[in-house]
Amino acid sequence: MKARAHALDPVVLIGAAGLSPAVLAEIERSLKSHELIKVRVPGADRSGREAILEEICRRTGAQPVQHVGKIILLFRENPEPSPGSAEDPLRRIRR
Repeated sequence: MKARAHALDPVVLIGAAGLSPAVLAEIERSLKSHELIKVRVPGADRSGREAILEEICRRTGAQPVQHVGKIILLFRENPEPSPGSAEDPLRRIRR
């Protein structure tokens, strides 16, 4: 997963307001769309970032993959098949 995430840019930035409901909602949307996401946490020290990572995982059900500097990498499998996947019934119709 780390190799897969190497080329990704952070999709969520946690600002001065911290882990607000709006930020958590954006993390939820991003995890549902992408499964593997990067989150930038610029304002906290390392222990503060660890606490934020634990809180995000607890509230979203995501799994921590990596924490390097101010970047947090999260994964949560999307149980719904994405468009174009083998499980997508419309894909068979489009062929």
